[in-house]
Amino acid sequence: MKYKRFIALALAILLMSTALAGCAQNVGDISEAPPSVEASSEPEPVDDPEPIPEPAEEFTPAPDRPAAAPFQSDIVTRYPVEAAALLKPEYGEEDPAAQTVASGANRFALRLSSELVPKDPGKNFVCSPYSVWLPLAALLNATDEAHREALLAALGAEGVTEADVNRAASRMLYDLTKERQREYGQHDPLHIANAVFVDKNVTLNREFAQSFLDYFRGQALNVDFSSDEAVKEVNRWAGENTEGLITDIIQEFPPGTVTAIANAIYFSDRWDWEFDPEQTAEGVFHAPGGDTAAMFMLREGDGLFYYEDDRIQAIALPFKSGGDMYILLPGDGDASGLLASLDETYFQTIQKVGDQRTGKLLLPRFKIASDIIPLGDTLSSLGVPLFDANAAPLTGLLEGDAPVWLSSAVQKAVIEVDEKGTTAAAVTVMMATGGGPMPTEPFEMVCDKPFVFLLCDRTYDGGSQILFTGVVNRPEQ
Repeated sequence: MKYKRFIALALAILLMSTALAGCAQNVGDISEAPPSVEASSEPEPVDDPEPIPEPAEEFTPAPDRPAAAPFQSDIVTRYPVEAAALLKPEYGEEDPAAQTVASGANRFALRLSSELVPKDPGKNFVCSPYSVWLPLAALLNATDEAHREALLAALGAEGVTEADVNRAASRMLYDLTKERQREYGQHDPLHIANAVFVDKNVTLNREFAQSFLDYFRGQALNVDFSSDEAVKEVNRWAGENTEGLITDIIQEFPPGTVTAIANAIYFSDRWDWEFDPEQTAEGVFHAPGGDTAAMFMLREGDGLFYYEDDRIQAIALPFKSGGDMYILLPGDGDASGLLASLDETYFQTIQKVGDQRTGKLLLPRFKIASDIIPLGDTLSSLGVPLFDANAAPLTGLLEGDAPVWLSSAVQKAVIEVDEKGTTAAAVTVMMATGGGPMPTEPFEMVCDKPFVFLLCDRTYDGGSQILFTGVVNRPEQ
């Protein structure tokens, strides 16, 4: 048996050698078979082959981090950072720091809303505080040590660390975007995208780029902020991440912009218990400026989550994905005043004390689109320390510890509620200035009219001491 197997193997190798030799003759420059073939032309007798081992258990790699957005651009990304494994929290395992951060994000949401809600009770209002909170949380990774505690306090994250906020933000994104459910093919109602647009003349800090990707799933994209194309690229990114609902968040970038950090949120889900369109009817809505007509949706029956006190009535309308929309109806009709005074403690009371009731709800269909909301002054009043040009606290945003600060921030939001469900979107963009030398246009200074002079000398600490001052109105020969 062994002898027959040896003869067959030798014949096979002989035929292979002949074929290779023919190939060598055709090529012309190669006259010998490769050494590996020659070395194997006289094999030693072999014993019966060993059994083929069972295949190893199939290796399942960790799932790749989902793309921050389905955005496709001609922009070249210059930051080859590698995504860390997607954070999958262990459910049932408490994380006090993450709970502190999440609770603080809600406090921030209500504080920001209180500041932004129009004082005019006749105006509609919509914003996405979370779309503001996320970029600010990401910028913790670029804020210098002197201003980090102030930013943590503004975010409602007092007493925790930058690492805690990163971990909590990643966990929140995992939960909010229903990634756990999506793994089982369930509906994904919420899309959240983060991006940082970086001028082509500066370099994003690699550590920030890595943290932004790992914990916030953020893209880093190159643009030329001196070109109108940068406005188009950011608006196109906004449109593609909000299903076309927001496409004009930016009209222009301030001079000297070196980076812009952006967030987009798109939500669309059906009610768990949809309203019957056949029962929708026209009624009167008592608006602050006078009565107006509205189309009221009707829901009545058992199992409605309801809360009431001497100030408000409240109801929670659940979505199929598991979220809720809370409707709060103030008894005095001052909805703007209610939102301006609402805090997390009161909201938690509504959630904890409310119970399942039998009742009836008439809710008008509505659609609201905000104007572009400037956020800079409001965020500064809430304690966000990133708008200080003198301090330039974002030293970790660009390579080389370049001085950078936020010069402006804006948001636009929309929401539509009808019998089937709710669709909402928001985009927030925060623009940063600084970053060291930027290309400049050649200048010409012609001193052909009166001018001032200051004659100074250097002091030991590198400062300038003024020794003489003057004005030249008429130069003398």
